Amino acid sequence: MNKKKRYLKEIFVKLFGFFGPQHWWPADGPFEVAIGAILTQNTNWQNVEKAISNLKNQGILNAEAIHSTPLQTLARFIKPAGYYNVKARRLKAFVQFLIEEFRGKIEEMASEDIPSLRKKLLQVYGIGPETADSILLYALNKPVFVVDAYTKRILSRHGLINKKASYEEIQSLFHQAMEPDPFIYNEYHALIVKLGKTFCRPRPLCRECPLRIAR
Repeated sequence: MNKKKRYLKEIFVKLFGFFGPQHWWPADGPFEVAIGAILTQNTNWQNVEKAISNLKNQGILNAEAIHSTPLQTLARFIKPAGYYNVKARRLKAFVQFLIEEFRGKIEEMASEDIPSLRKKLLQVYGIGPETADSILLYALNKPVFVVDAYTKRILSRHGLINKKASYEEIQSLFHQAMEPDPFIYNEYHALIVKLGKTFCRPRPLCRECPLRIAR
């Protein structure tokens, strides 16, 4: 095992031991996870929760209802999540895809293999690699590692990647180092986010960081 793979494993053990299990993704079912993955783009989770709560209160947190709700009305309901006009179009595009490909049932997506399903998701308006992989991992329990800004920041600071490393390069490191286990990928990504918010900030708190003796 090369040094990078060994270090990635050590990081997981350190973070899990320090923070404990994170129990992601907070949602009532896979469809809500997918909607949350789209809404959380460029905003924090508290705002997403408000938007999802609005959808629930209106009784439209399902594919058919979102599909039939007028765009401007949908945008008003998800306003707390920010960029609401753009995100309303993205939700519309996703449920349209879901209805056309899987009869509006997100559970039916799980039977398709990861490469083909990921390719389809990336063709949906407004869904990039991070959102697609969040849906695959958190909604469908597929062994796909999610890379985000925290991942890039932490790994570059620890010398594991170049700051210009691509999403695919970073994801490949995790796929090579860790067992293809959805539970591990789930917890690892959540722990990275926790570390990024708590210690590995733009101005890092290195002295208190649980990774200070990880090497």
